[in-house]
Amino acid sequence: MVLTTTTPAPEQYVESSTFASRYVRQPLPRFQMPKNSMPKEAAYQVITDELMLDGNPRLNLASFVTTWMEPECDKLMMASINKNYVDMDEYPVTTELQNRCVNMIANLFNAPIGSGEAAVGVGTVGSSEAIMLAGLAFKRKWQQKMKSQGKPYDKPNIVTGANVQVCWEKFARYFEVELKEVKLKEGYYVMDPVKAVEMVDENTICVAAILGSTLTGEFENVKLLNELLTKKNTETGWDTPIHVDAASGGFIAPFVYPQLEWDFRLPLVKSINVSGHKYGLVYAGIGWVVWRSKEDLPDDLVFHINYLGSDQPTFTLNFSKGSSQILAQYYQLIRLGFEGYKSIMENCIGNALILKEGIEKTGRFEVVSKDVGVPLVAFALKDSTKYTVFHISDALRKFGWIVPAYTMPADAEHIAVLRVVVREDFSCSLAERLISHIQEVLKELDSLPSQIVKDSHVVAVAKEVVEENKDGEAAKMGDRKIQEKVTKQWRHYVKTKKTGVC
Repeated sequence: MVLTTTTPAPEQYVESSTFASRYVRQPLPRFQMPKNSMPKEAAYQVITDELMLDGNPRLNLASFVTTWMEPECDKLMMASINKNYVDMDEYPVTTELQNRCVNMIANLFNAPIGSGEAAVGVGTVGSSEAIMLAGLAFKRKWQQKMKSQGKPYDKPNIVTGANVQVCWEKFARYFEVELKEVKLKEGYYVMDPVKAVEMVDENTICVAAILGSTLTGEFENVKLLNELLTKKNTETGWDTPIHVDAASGGFIAPFVYPQLEWDFRLPLVKSINVSGHKYGLVYAGIGWVVWRSKEDLPDDLVFHINYLGSDQPTFTLNFSKGSSQILAQYYQLIRLGFEGYKSIMENCIGNALILKEGIEKTGRFEVVSKDVGVPLVAFALKDSTKYTVFHISDALRKFGWIVPAYTMPADAEHIAVLRVVVREDFSCSLAERLISHIQEVLKELDSLPSQIVKDSHVVAVAKEVVEENKDGEAAKMGDRKIQEKVTKQWRHYVKTKKTGVC
């Protein structure tokens, strides 16, 4: 018996290679769906090739968001990637794990709940959604109170510092709440509790304090705010509450600064949000908001689902969402425990101090961040007349580093800084390598002609100020004005390049 086989033509072998196929001889679609299909291998390869031009997440020092997790957790997330969390009837165990996370986080924040008592809270897509939910609860509570007293309830406001993350501005705009911001000043880049309480009136739905400013990592003084606001409430008969935005600091303070009073130990703190995808050590897409008690979350904002013989309250802005991040958060909580989180946060703080010391040793920068707070280093150039922090940020890109440069909010806009966020996966060795690269960049920029002289307006302003301030102290003030003008003009040119601080 003779057996025959068909030998593929040479061109068929060639076609099996993506780079020998027609799929790499034409650009990928940008506006319309392609008419024909392509092999799965080709689709995978051409998209992967485009993604090579993205930055390296591990070297993205702009972001607070977790960029590394253990392989075991990666497997757990992939195993649940096809589960829609909203299907509580179908995935009751996933819902139970979310509730366990809420309970653990509420207890971590010293919520006044009894042993075995369920906490009030919910998992969200991130702290932005968590803040929206908390803000809505405060607004509804305030409206109910004003209605019961026969007073107008159409002009609510919220008091924050000018250093708040943009999600607070979104909340105010989307839900028609006036945002009253306490302005910053040079050397003080967080909300002043005294000024904040002065801005409170009868229409204030809450005062928002930040535990870990996005700009400098500093913790705001929530305890002093609680004391001052309690006094004002007593004098006026109001009951203005506090919300703590602990997006960055909520998974740091309990482990490293346990004696710091910022949470539910303070009576006026009614709700707290925290980002699981920041120092909660989970990939992007998970946040949490917890309330002090059931009374602080108006029931008419909550939808109740009855399944498996129990009541399941739900309070979210979206409907469908994945389950993976919730399971990853539970994994981290039970895998690391209190001891594990404490060790990781202490390592982050230690590496931030190493980075700070290295930056200070250059003699070229002033560190504006604080040692107590989120582990990051924010630093400004002492002399910005030849080049700015924006030039340094751009130059570091050639080494792969993504280090944001930005200006402070009102009234400290003339201060421009670089900021490095130290996450779990930013080691001492990487800190030392970054310091060496910053030194190389400084040396290179020093050897180049001034990067500022191209701006004739700034040069003219500088000359004018120098002429006005020729002697002594007046000359020092002139230097200050020059740097303010330089920074202001540079901002005009980098609006499209300005890195978002998240």
